[in-house]
This record gives sequence, C-alpha cells and structure tokens, in this order.
Amino acid sequence: MFNCKPSVLSLALAAAGVSFILTPSQALAADEVKTQSVQSSTADVEVQATESTAPTNVLAESNPEAVEEDTDIERINVTGYSRSLIDSLNSKRYGDTVSEQLSADDLGALPDVSMADALTRLPGISAVRTGGQAAEINIRGMSGGFVFSTLNGREQVSTSGSRSIEFDQYPSELISSAAVYKSPKASLIEGGVAGTVELTTVSPLSKEKQHNFTANVRGMYNDRADEVFGAEEFGHRLSFSYQGKFLEDTLGVAVGYARLEQPSVATQFIGLAYNDSKDVDGIDGDINGPEDNPANEYISEGFEVQHLGGVETRNGYMAAIEWAPVDNFVLKADAFMSRFDSESFARGFRTKFGGSSASVSNPTYDGNSVVGGTFNRTSKSYTRVEIVNDDNQDFDEVDSFGINADWQVTERLNVNVDVSLSAAKSDFRNGLLWSNVAVDANADAPIFDENVSISYLLNGLDLPDVGFNQADAFSDIDRVMVSKYGIYPFENEDEVKAYRVDFTYELDNDVIASVEFGARYSDRTYSNDRSVFEYGNDGAFSKSEPPLQLTDDMTTVVDWEGDFSYFPSYLAIDLDKALNAWFPDGTPQPVQTWGNAGGVIDAQGYTTNYSWSVLQSGDVYEEVMSGYVMANIDTEIGGLPITGNFGVRVVNTDQSATMLQNVEGDPSLGAQNITDEIGIINQNYAPTVQGVDYTDYLPSINLNFKVTDDSQVRFAAAKVMSRPPINRLAGDISASVSDDGEINGSSTNNPFLMPFYANQYDLSYEYYFDEGAIVAAVFYKDIDSFIDTIAIENFDFKGNGFNVPDYIVDEDSGEQIETTNGTYTTAVNNAEGGYIRGLELAYTQVFASLPAGWSGLGFNASYSYTESEVQSITNLGGDTATQDLPGLSNNVVSATLFYSYEGFETRISGRYRDEFVSEQVAINEQVVNFDGETVIDYQASYQVADGLGVLFQVNNLTDEPTKSYFGTENKTGTIQYFGREYYLGFTYAM
Repeated sequence: MFNCKPSVLSLALAAAGVSFILTPSQALAADEVKTQSVQSSTADVEVQATESTAPTNVLAESNPEAVEEDTDIERINVTGYSRSLIDSLNSKRYGDTVSEQLSADDLGALPDVSMADALTRLPGISAVRTGGQAAEINIRGMSGGFVFSTLNGREQVSTSGSRSIEFDQYPSELISSAAVYKSPKASLIEGGVAGTVELTTVSPLSKEKQHNFTANVRGMYNDRADEVFGAEEFGHRLSFSYQGKFLEDTLGVAVGYARLEQPSVATQFIGLAYNDSKDVDGIDGDINGPEDNPANEYISEGFEVQHLGGVETRNGYMAAIEWAPVDNFVLKADAFMSRFDSESFARGFRTKFGGSSASVSNPTYDGNSVVGGTFNRTSKSYTRVEIVNDDNQDFDEVDSFGINADWQVTERLNVNVDVSLSAAKSDFRNGLLWSNVAVDANADAPIFDENVSISYLLNGLDLPDVGFNQADAFSDIDRVMVSKYGIYPFENEDEVKAYRVDFTYELDNDVIASVEFGARYSDRTYSNDRSVFEYGNDGAFSKSEPPLQLTDDMTTVVDWEGDFSYFPSYLAIDLDKALNAWFPDGTPQPVQTWGNAGGVIDAQGYTTNYSWSVLQSGDVYEEVMSGYVMANIDTEIGGLPITGNFGVRVVNTDQSATMLQNVEGDPSLGAQNITDEIGIINQNYAPTVQGVDYTDYLPSINLNFKVTDDSQVRFAAAKVMSRPPINRLAGDISASVSDDGEINGSSTNNPFLMPFYANQYDLSYEYYFDEGAIVAAVFYKDIDSFIDTIAIENFDFKGNGFNVPDYIVDEDSGEQIETTNGTYTTAVNNAEGGYIRGLELAYTQVFASLPAGWSGLGFNASYSYTESEVQSITNLGGDTATQDLPGLSNNVVSATLFYSYEGFETRISGRYRDEFVSEQVAINEQVVNFDGETVIDYQASYQVADGLGVLFQVNNLTDEPTKSYFGTENKTGTIQYFGREYYLGFTYAM
C-alpha cells in the first residue's frame, strides 16, 4: 500500500483552499524549498525547511513516520474544507473496501448539526428529515433498518426502538472521522445489507501537537417560529474539546462536550389513511371497491392541521485515555454519551369524516378513492372536528463504553482485545388533549354539537381547500370544551455487551501479506413497555367523565399565517391549567393494565379493554457468536499491482422473545394468573419465551487493481445480512373493539422472523489527478426476501382463538352494538426478493491553475442512480397500489461549491433526492410515498486572528418542505414546513 506524502507546493495550494489527490511520485517532488509562510482559510499554515541541494522528504501529517531522522523536516498544518477533501479522498484511495470517508477537518471547520447531516454529503447516501433535520440515513436506496453502525468499531444500539440508528444523536463536534463501508470484509461486524457506518472518536496519542483545545459557540434563529404561538425562536450550540499528551507522550487524554439547544418548529397538514369505505357513487355493478364490499368507494379517516413547537436539547460527552507504556502495547479506554431531550406541542384541529355512516355529497374521486366532498354527521356516524392540544415529551439516552488493548507480540503477530457496552433508553410520552364543540359550553348539562358539516378538496402536493360549518366555534370559549385526555408512553431499553479478540499475522510471501482471524460474542437485550391513561370521550361528551369548561386564563385564540392563513382560528389551551382544573387532586399517571379485558377477574371499575398495554410490552434476547478468517492480498500479476482481501465470517444467532399466548384460561396449556401494575388479574394467558437459532456463512472478497499510478479498479463480492428490526421480534398479539363495534387485531411482530439476505457485487473505477478525482461505480444486490406486514380483512377473530365479545354497549345510550370482524395484521418473511442495482459518480475539482485570488475555488459533486424490482403492496390510499422499497430514490445528487481566500472561506451545498418511500410524518409505521426534495445549506467563516474565527451558517436556505402522498399525488399525505435555521458564532483553537 502506498502512503500519500504531499509536496510543499501541494500543501500550500491546499492551504489556500485547493484540494487534490497526490501520487507517491509527487510526494518526492520538492528539491529546493526556502522558508515561507502561507495563510490558510481557517488557520495559519507554516511551511519551514532548511535550504538543501538534495531531494527533500516532506513530512505529511498523514504519514509522519515516512521522514527519516537525518532529513530536513517541513512541518505543515492545513485545516478547513480543502484539507478535509484531501484526507477523505486519500482514505478512500488507499482503503481495502468500497467506501466513502469523512475527515475530522471536514466535520470541524464548519460543523454540521449532527453526523446525519454530515453523512448525506457522501455519494449514494440520503436522509429522511425528521423535524426538518436529517436523522435516519439511507444508503444505496435502502432504509435505515438495513444500515449497521459502529462507534470505534463497536456495535451501536439505538433509541429508535429498532435497529435503525438515529445519527442526530451524535454531535459532529465529537466525532473525529467517519467511514461508510459499501462492501464488507470478513473482519467487519455483520449486519449491514445497505452498508456499515463507522464513527470514530479521537485517539489522543495520534495527535501531532502536544496539547489541543477548541471551542465553538454560536447562536441560532428559526425564521418560521414567529408563525407558531408559543414556539421558541432562538437557540444555541456550543462545544469544547481538549486533547493532550503527557509522560513523554506515553499517556494521552481527550475530553469533549457539545450542547445543542434548538427550537423545534413546523406547520403541517396531515392527510389520514383511507381505512373505511362507503357506496358513494351509487353506480350499479361497481366492483372496484374492497373485497367485502366491492361496490364501495374508499374514504379517508380525515385530516389534521397543526402548529408544532418546542425545544430540542442535546448534550454530548466524549472522553478517552490512551496509555502506551512500551512501544508494542497500547491500552485505550473511551466513553461516549448523548442525552437528547425534546419537549414539544402540537396544536390545531383534527377532522374525522365519520366512516361509512356519514352522509357524503358532491364527491370528487381519484380512482376509487374519495379525495373531496362534503361530509355531514348522521345519527350513526362519528363525523366531528376536534381541537387538538397535544403534549409530547421524548427523553433519549445513548451510552457507549469500551476498553481496547493492542499488543504487537512479535514483529509478525498482533493481538487486539476489545470489551464494550452500548446502551440506549427512550422514554416517549405522547400526551393528547382533545376538545369538542358544544351547543352551549355554559349549560348545566352541555350537549355535544352534532350539527357537523366538513367540506374539503385535496390539491395533491399543495394545501387543500376546506370549509367547516362550525369554523367560528373553534375559537369560541363558549362553545369549545375539553372532552378527553390521554397519555400513551413508549419506553424502550436496548443494551448490547460485546467481547472481541482479533489476531493479525504478517506473512513473508509474494501473494498473501497477512492473515487476520478472530471471534466476537455479543449479548443483546431489548425491552419495550407500554402504558396508558385515558379520561373522557373524544367522540362525544361522557356522562361518567364529564367535559371541562374552559376559562379565559386557560386559552389563547391562535390564527394561521402564511400559506395556512385561510384555515379557521382555534383555541390554544394551557395544558397545565386545564389538567389542574380537571384533576384538582393531581393528574393520574399512565399504567400498564389489562383494563376490562377478557379473562379479567376484577376490572376494578375499568370499562375499556387495555390489554394491548400488557401484550405489546416484553423483552427480546439476542446472543451472537461469530468468527472469521481473512487473508490480505498484496501481489502483482503481469506487472499489475493487486491488493485486497478475501475471507469468510461465520455467525450463529440465537434470538427469542417473551410472549403471552391466549389459552382461554386452560391450566393444562400453561395459563397463569397474570397481574398488571395496579393489581388487576387476568387468567387467560400463558407466558412463554419463543424464538429461533440459526447459523450463517458470509464469504467476501475485495480486490483493488492499480492500473496506473493515478487510476485503479475495484471489485467486491459478498453475501451480506441484516437482522430484522429488533422491535419486530417482540411478541405482541392483540385485538380491540372500536366504538362502532369493529374488531381489529395485530401480531405485527414475530420472534421467528429471519434476517434479510443478499448477494452483492461492486465494480468501481477511480482516477486521481493533481486537482481532483473522478470515481464511477456500479453495484448489484440480489436480495432473498423481505419482511412483509400482511393485512387480512374480515378476519374471523373468535374462530382463531381471540377472546372478543359478541357485542358492546354504547356508554351514553346503553344500546347494544353487535361486533363485526375487521382487519388482522401480521408480519412474515415473504418468499419474494429481488434486485437493487445502480451506479454512482463522484467528481472533485479544484482550480489551482487559476490566478491568485481564484485558486481557492473548488467544486465537489456526486450523483447516484438506483432502481429495484422489489415492490410492496399498499392500500393506505384505498385503491391497492405498488410502492418501492423504503428508502429508495432513483436519483440522488449532492454538490458543494467552495471558495477560500486570505482567511475567508465559504461554501454552498445542495442535496437532492427524488421520490421515495418512508414512514409517514407523525404516523408511526404508516409507510407512504414522499415527494422529491432539494435542501440547500450555506456556510461562511473568517479567520480574524490566530486561532480565532467567526462563522455564519444557514440550514434549509429555501425552507424546503417535506411532502408525502398515498400511492398517487392526488391523495395528500403530509405537507410540512420547518423554516430556515440561521447560526452566527465563533470558533477558537489553540
């Protein structure tokens, strides 16, 4: 493997904002160099040398060992965006897999908000924006569930409740480098069908300077926050880090802290799924509707219009201590912690069209789905408009700890031992406060206003036309009453303990340079806990739990602004004041309870079945034992240098989950008395632990053919796997009856689910020249199968052993309502897979040959095209339609134009992805189509003095929204605007 050793001229140009790739011959090109000083865009760059008539070996920071002791030394320090491209491209060039790289300077000069934002600048990588910022990343058209992630080589668990890593948990200021491995090798931990993201924190002994201190402080402003009542407009970011070497460079210490406090702001319209039907058109012989009622047309549940606001606070901590008492042994302990808290509100109104019992006039259709019309409430429908004042809290914790010992036992044998713990906790508390319209809120016995008429017409990816006969009442304290409060926590804990040993043995032959082999054991435990508290009724006014009359001090009339200004005003309600008035003795807290479920001995006054809170809670256990052997190639064939590796990884997985099986109270089948958190006993269920054990063999090969000094061809092939989302392994069999008597149930999880498997192939060409690089790659993945969630309509719940009632009693009228069979949803490994294939192009060009003043100009861009035959069926839009693989955009483009001159550096970056499939905003596990989007960011900095710089940054420069739809654009999903974020602050380094 060659080492990159830049010449003085090369590095001086880089310091002026120029980025290019250096060949080994260029590294020795400096003959006579006189003392000089070059000013960089972000730091002083000093190049010092003694006159010499002999060729000079130049010291590059990336390879200080290359300089002999008796050689004149040039010490060069280059930082900024240009230096980051040099480091990134050289890491890619000399890597042994198909990979993309980000360097520390890239992340530190003008840092992104998180690693999610930073990673999206790499070829073939895109992101799903949550709250306006990147969180989950997609690689080569595959969603975050197919992406495996490590920190310092150790498996990471997530606060997402699945295997998908939320990269916004990782502050870019605390990460020294990142790599995305698109092709695996046997020594990498298995798990990434899409790819593996490796994040790395600093190694203090590897720093050239004895001591390093950096500080970043900046304020921020969101320009849409003033449109949202109660939203915060301002926030801040700050970070501090220190690295030092002591005891004659045998002890290294590093510590870092990064804080982000930012407003969370959005204005959004959300269309709800088409989960009901009615014969609206009245056409005889119409057979395009649901299987059970082919004459019907599909009807949406309704829509929501909301203001979102709140504050997100992230505190990140990093520490490392590295000890090298002797030359051949290094012991390192490191820790990373992140605390991400979000407290937010959602206010506005939610419409419920009322299902098949509503009266529909003047309908407009898209296919067989109603996308417009007037819905009027009838005596049997639940048509209504609810005033929404939701309160959401999310408290997330990520911890990663590890100890690593690296021992060079002999000149040929190296042993590395690693022990690690990765843990994540998430406590998401979804609090909902619903209000409804009364005829007169001041009456002694208020009456629910049943005179409801809702008119609407969807306009595709634009906001709809709407009309309400009750519009004036939404902001009238004499009409609106709080009718229901509910809180539904999701609490997840995920932890993996891992032990790993790796051996490397250097060989002395002309083909195999070394052999690596090792083993890893991991023990992972995941738990999910659900709980609930509800009071009142959102579809009417409850007699036993009556509504709350509002007072002036509890409410504020809120108007819509901008594009949303034509929507009717509504009442924003002070949640604390309302709950204190409704519950003077203190608001009851949510519990995990059976409620009035089948098999309950004493419901203790509960009238609602809350068995889902027990059945959807449980644990998942996963033990993995893996081993590998890999040979590293370094040879020549016909004068053609070839490097790379080949090997195999063997993985045994033992997965299981706790389940409660309904055995109708039969003791012979294991029925036990199971007590919930408040003492209610259910005798119908048998607790059990079920799962599967399987072994996989994962061969891989990576070959790099060095065609010329400046160009190379890579080929890689491997069998890869991604385990099912860990939350999908938890047993959660449940069924419930709605207010109108329809039974719906699910077992969307399954402890017997098997991994995703794929055979993948990569071929790429890389050309490096003085002023940049061109890379072209093609890839192909042949995927065996996917997890499908299958919905079985008109499912016979009683006939399949579900304990469900024959009828329910309406709380207000006392009328018996006969129950009807609805939909049962379950998860399976389907028998169909398919291919994913595509190409990637990357181009980096700087303009060193331009006259002074323009030599700091540069351009970096990438394009990827991905297609797949894998499709799934969706009926969320009513009409059955096919949709692409989640995360797949056919076209993804990123580009950065940058310039630096005499201490000033600026760049503008754009990221575009076209249509893709992902989970619906604010609707968990509802997968829909998203429209394409272009996100543009701008950054600028100026070096005021040695070590001190100022910076300005704008994220989402064009206020790009996210927009989604159900199958066709005419069936609007979400239209959500986040606003622009402005940052202004300073950096200091010494």
